Amino acid sequence: MTLAIPLTGDVVSPQAHRLLAAVRELVELSKGTVTVEQAPALAGNEPETPVEAAEDACEGPEVRLLTSSRQALLDGAALPLTRLEFDLLQYLAERPRRVFTRAQLLAAVWGYERAGERTVDVHVRRLRLKLGNHLPLITTVYGVGYRLADDARISILPHD
Repeated sequence: MTLAIPLTGDVVSPQAHRLLAAVRELVELSKGTVTVEQAPALAGNEPETPVEAAEDACEGPEVRLLTSSRQALLDGAALPLTRLEFDLLQYLAERPRRVFTRAQLLAAVWGYERAGERTVDVHVRRLRLKLGNHLPLITTVYGVGYRLADDARISILPHD
């Protein structure tokens, strides 16, 4: 089955990236593949091959978590994160490709389960804003919870 989603304009919006990520997840669950092709009219020169498009998708911002000093760097620049935002991002980065419910995240990151589960939503939203909307690093799995995006570029460094 082939699904074509025509996107107009030179820049793909964050909403389109989220749509593509959701489609990619659904396809991967059924052992399929996703290729992204850029239309020749939008490319300007030559159309990209699907391999080049996939490599460009991984060219997003890089986040480095320096655990010993509890610093986060976004493309080399300091990223001001709260303690809980840092812990949440580190927890997800240490466990890629796993989906966590809000209750699991509350227990693991906050250390308790009695707070409202919407607390997680608020922290994820704030973290997404600080990381920028170029490429969503934290993916929502609707009806379940959150996970680190497959193409997220996050490295955890124990020492500075």
